Amino acid sequence: LGIERGDYVIKTNNRKIFDGMLAAAGVATEKARLIALRAIDKHDRIGDQGVRSLLGKGRKDDSGDFTTGAELSDDKVEKIMKYIEAFKLGGVKMLEMLTAGSIEVSDLGRDDANELDQFADIIIAAGYDDRVSLDFSVVRGLEYYTGAVFECELLIPTTDEDGKPVRFGSVGGGGRYDDLVARFTGAQVPVPATGFSIGVSRLYAALEQLKKNKASDTLAPVVVLVMDKERQGDYWRMVQTLRKAGVRAEMYVGTAGMKAQMKYADKRNAPLVIIQGGDEKAQGQVMIKDLRRGSELASEIASHEEYASQRLAQFAVAEADLADAVKKALGL
Repeated sequence: LGIERGDYVIKTNNRKIFDGMLAAAGVATEKARLIALRAIDKHDRIGDQGVRSLLGKGRKDDSGDFTTGAELSDDKVEKIMKYIEAFKLGGVKMLEMLTAGSIEVSDLGRDDANELDQFADIIIAAGYDDRVSLDFSVVRGLEYYTGAVFECELLIPTTDEDGKPVRFGSVGGGGRYDDLVARFTGAQVPVPATGFSIGVSRLYAALEQLKKNKASDTLAPVVVLVMDKERQGDYWRMVQTLRKAGVRAEMYVGTAGMKAQMKYADKRNAPLVIIQGGDEKAQGQVMIKDLRRGSELASEIASHEEYASQRLAQFAVAEADLADAVKKALGL
């Protein structure tokens, strides 16, 4: 959308870690678990005492409305409050504590802490660590989340009607839910799904303030294919290189083979795809395939055998020259 780095942050967490923490704290019932999750999700607004009240007997807000609490015992409340104290140390420090075992979680929660650690490695390798942060205060209060959760927060300074400084705050969020589809279909097995929602009016207000709300003609993205799943960080760096050069780019994020990835690029109307298998990596090269030119050449070929024998509109360049070669191929 053109919002500059430093004006936003994507905060991410994994709900399974919270489930592991609550299980270790002895929160046994589903009702108490959901109340506890929602209480923690409100921590930035109601503070320690507000969360403590919701974990216990309940809380009356400034308007006089009363919210029923989780009715947890004092020792369980204290265990959860210790987690909240750990949140304040920052996502990286808390992740270190989780993976080292110095914070009590269930075995499932510890496994997912390791999963989040791997995710953090990819974020760093891709160069996104200035915009994506681990934040264990992000819970998302809805009950159906089962894995990764995230929120996008705008950091743009602005003022209210009285001239007091305010922040736009969250303009979107979402996560992973493996059980939600089954509620509507009656499926007996989990159906993996991920989704998000956007606060359109708040986001549009921010874009208006930044004067970024004008429509423009935009070229479809260049797609970087994933030839080796163990090298996702390398492919993300290629995406970053292209974006820094002013080229729209994205990485294929599924687990399918090359044929399916090429179909995806076609559906995205991608002008080019970037390919780097083991051989190209060893030679310090990448392959650039021009899908538009390839389509033109394919229309001139008479037989399947002739088509299969040619690598249409595909050429190799040094990896260091990727951005320049892509810009040249796009006519930028």
